[in-house]
Amino acid sequence: MSTGPGPEPGPQAAPEPGPEPQPRHADPADTGPAAPGGLFAWLRGRCLGRGAAVDPARDTFGAMTGLYGAIQPADSVSLSTRTHGAVFNLEYSPDGSVLTVACEQTEVLLFDPISSKHIKTLSEAHEDCVNNIRFLDNRLFATCSDDTTIALWDLRKLNTKVCTLHGHTSWVKNIEYDTNTRLLVTSGFDGNVIIWDTNRCTEDGCPHKKFFHTRFLMRMRLTPDCSKMLISTSSGYLLILHDLDLNKSLEVGSYPILRARRTTSSSDITSSGSSGPRAVGSPCHQNSSGPPSEKTLSRPSQREGGSPRNSLEVLTPEVPGERDRGNCITSLQLHPKGWATLLRCSSNTDDQEEGAPVRPVSPRCSLRLTHCIEEANVGRGYIKELCFSPDGRMISSPHGFGIRLLGFDAHCSELVDCLPREASPLREIRSLYSHNDVVLTTKFSPTHCQIASGCLSGRVSLYQPKF
Repeated sequence: MSTGPGPEPGPQAAPEPGPEPQPRHADPADTGPAAPGGLFAWLRGRCLGRGAAVDPARDTFGAMTGLYGAIQPADSVSLSTRTHGAVFNLEYSPDGSVLTVACEQTEVLLFDPISSKHIKTLSEAHEDCVNNIRFLDNRLFATCSDDTTIALWDLRKLNTKVCTLHGHTSWVKNIEYDTNTRLLVTSGFDGNVIIWDTNRCTEDGCPHKKFFHTRFLMRMRLTPDCSKMLISTSSGYLLILHDLDLNKSLEVGSYPILRARRTTSSSDITSSGSSGPRAVGSPCHQNSSGPPSEKTLSRPSQREGGSPRNSLEVLTPEVPGERDRGNCITSLQLHPKGWATLLRCSSNTDDQEEGAPVRPVSPRCSLRLTHCIEEANVGRGYIKELCFSPDGRMISSPHGFGIRLLGFDAHCSELVDCLPREASPLREIRSLYSHNDVVLTTKFSPTHCQIASGCLSGRVSLYQPKF
């Protein structure tokens, strides 16, 4: 599949004698991938990352996307001889050399994803379920657990933890890492987002402070450039902190609310998900704020020449067919280039990890829905984690006893190249089934054409092309 400009013409035979063609002067308005729109459309396309001139890896990713058409179950890995319970999270190291597995029964397992060989089992990584794993670099990674702690590990010395972090009062569900400030960011069912200064870690822990609090917190993510924080709740709200400053010490309730922020740019794209992935959206230039927050939020003075740091926006994603019911946003992922949000929503009438009131019906939708698909909520009570491919062209979604590969169109085009005027269904590219239980999590390798999935009975499957 070709996704970039066409190939250069090859050598041609000498032309027949005839009148010499008149020279044609190049016009910048009719060059580039967006030529019909003129120079400004072409420049705008460059800003959005279109064209090989802006993204040299685009052709490589196009080839990678083509390989996914030949992908098949390659290996089903028996994780260990002892019972480790369900697989809750999968995470590759940034260089793709290690696959880590977070297990229900206190264990973390490490594999070589290329050879499928078992490297190490951290049998008592925590005292309760291990929920999430995040690599800080190619060697250091963090794990979090229902035992309310976070642990730091070094691949070069796995016999002991680097340190254990205490600060949450309930299950810790998410870990993010700000590469600009080198601060670790965690969130839990206590409603707190806590930041940790890993540069000053000791065996007793590291300095930390509460950064944000909201009720019914489910998932928290940072955008790829770490300029925004997104938080989803089991009451159906999506919160965005703009112009993020983790070093700024703020009291809870001191965040300014952004009201009536609307833009008409086609780059403002949004989607949300139902029992399956439902939408994709841009957190970079979102619409107006939703309903009032639970507390009256004051407005600090604005910075000179711009909006205040850590401005809070409260959004209510649209979920087709669910307008009369509140929805729990159980899974939250971001496009690798920060173009969109990917949500998995389920009705609040379904079983959840934590109860939440039904959200009042919003008089309007504050997010632009671009793509959606509906999936049966198999395995209620467990959160299914979906993910984007490294180039953002495909989505891998847990689907029953397997996974589905989804695209924005049948050709796995870039989102900005196939943005519909109205919400369109995500296209199923391929379905892969190799489990004997409900799949809970899936992950693309960042460096190889490989996908991993983990299920409720503790099995991990690897998928890669076979010819």
